[in-house]
Amino acid sequence: MKNKTLLAFSLSAIILAGTVAVSMIAAGSKKDEEIILTYAEVNPIDGTIAGEMAKAFKEKTEELSDGTIRIDIQAGGVLGSEDQILDNLLGGGNVADISRISAFALTQYGCKDASLLGIPYTFVDEEHFWNFAQSDLAQEFLMEPHNIGLPLRGLCYGEEGFRHFFFTDIVKDISDLKNKKIRVSSDPIMTGMVDNLGGSAASVSFTELYSALSTGVVDGAEQPVANYRSNAFDEVAPYLVLDGHTLGVMQIVMADYSWDRLNEEQHGWIMEASQYASLVCREKVAEIEEQNFGILREKGVTIIEVDDKEPWISACKPITDKYSSELSDLYAEITDMQ
Repeated sequence: MKNKTLLAFSLSAIILAGTVAVSMIAAGSKKDEEIILTYAEVNPIDGTIAGEMAKAFKEKTEELSDGTIRIDIQAGGVLGSEDQILDNLLGGGNVADISRISAFALTQYGCKDASLLGIPYTFVDEEHFWNFAQSDLAQEFLMEPHNIGLPLRGLCYGEEGFRHFFFTDIVKDISDLKNKKIRVSSDPIMTGMVDNLGGSAASVSFTELYSALSTGVVDGAEQPVANYRSNAFDEVAPYLVLDGHTLGVMQIVMADYSWDRLNEEQHGWIMEASQYASLVCREKVAEIEEQNFGILREKGVTIIEVDDKEPWISACKPITDKYSSELSDLYAEITDMQ
């Protein structure tokens, strides 16, 4: 009887131990389950500052998470245009979880603070921008979409260098912009800026811009130098005007439906990776821009310097006043950071 009791106890212990072990394995599996987050980028991954930022974010996230979070970068616009991706993120779609967007793209969705970053000639130089990007105020700006009820949050800022116009025909000064069809994003500040400068704003998808330039649908467009070269726009629009109307402020954003999949520790990894990507961007921007200018000169691109920007700034004053007046104190806070 005693032996049977011991045997029964031993079997119960083995079963209990086995149950605990299975539970621990299951719990461990859940904890270590790989999460794949899709990162959408409209530009090519190589040779662009946006691409370097994406790679840095991926590298650091996967390092911090020990591979339990994997970032799947889909570059070159394969998932759609910036506007299409942003619409999908805000609509709760499943095309992407994270994207790099132009900061002023959020203005068409009601983000008034973000509109200040797209006002022409706001930042006098890149140091001025980074003073803002690393400030407490920048953190408030990043959370603006979430705070106004959009299912989206900003993770960090970056920049692609100043944005410049480029054309299919020679442009010597501001007067040559008159009546030219210039592709810009559908943001009202950008379209208003082109109108103020005498041109005619045209709406063309970024993925169709090369074709639109080559066929004469538009006469010009504007991009940071890295994007101008990496997308081969110099082949069809070889006249680059260095007016530097806006800084190419960009930010990495994440949909709330993806953020909510993660726990607190994973949120920390994402935020740390974002800050790392921002630092990499700052380190790489000057280097990549210098390389691109060298390549463009070798390819025979005509680079037109704008020695006096005052006529350009004055022409844009109506759009500056229109979009800064409601938030004049906040705008002054930004401009005073130089």
